[in-house]
Amino acid sequence: MNCYCVDMHHHGTQSDVVAEQMRKHRARLGLTREQLAEECARLGAPDLTYAAITNIETGRRNKEGKRRREVSVDELLVLGLALAVPPLLLALPLGGEDTVPTVPAAEPRDPYTVWKWFTGEETPTLAGPVDGRHYADPRPIGGHGPKWSAAWGAAAYPASLYPEFDRRRLAVTKAHRLTENAKTDPRADPKGVPEYHREYVERLDDLAHVINDMTRAGLAVPTLQREWIGDMTALDMVHAPEALTTNQEGDE
Repeated sequence: MNCYCVDMHHHGTQSDVVAEQMRKHRARLGLTREQLAEECARLGAPDLTYAAITNIETGRRNKEGKRRREVSVDELLVLGLALAVPPLLLALPLGGEDTVPTVPAAEPRDPYTVWKWFTGEETPTLAGPVDGRHYADPRPIGGHGPKWSAAWGAAAYPASLYPEFDRRRLAVTKAHRLTENAKTDPRADPKGVPEYHREYVERLDDLAHVINDMTRAGLAVPTLQREWIGDMTALDMVHAPEALTTNQEGDE
């Protein structure tokens, strides 16, 4: 009898990795394939039937050796939510595999390296290895366009700005709350209010620097508390205050 199952430690494609992780997380949750199909249907993906999930998980191949059923990007999101696992971890199981496939023309790499490509944290280094090291593609795109690494960096820029925005917004939130509490708490030392306010202004200025980077890049700035926008505008911290919008209720 012919066996079409993929060896669990040999991944020819990203769909093979996803298939193994599907089995792993189904077992973690105690779900059958029928129950997983029901979860997928509940999430609006009725095409992920028991038969489809079986074909994905077993890795059945056709006569040419290709998978009968690959996993699409749309399905990866559904499967992740249905299995209560971040979808990217289905394709890039951090700590669970030594290597995962990259592109057909390149060798597999460790999951965390590929993770950083997905998130824009790192420029892909597919070429090589030379002296044991991989390197970024130095060629001009199309033979005469911008260099590939430069084009990647420009496109990945938002991936660094939005996490930094969140970190700095959280710092402003904390500083603002300390300032307001110091003003309203009768037990607080009123002499501490100026120091708390100074910290709030400094953290607000940090946030404004990221906002200015975002507006220069033509990116949408997430909503902010109305008071923060007023303070940044009054202190001339932001270059394009018209690009800032408030939460509906002005909450932090």
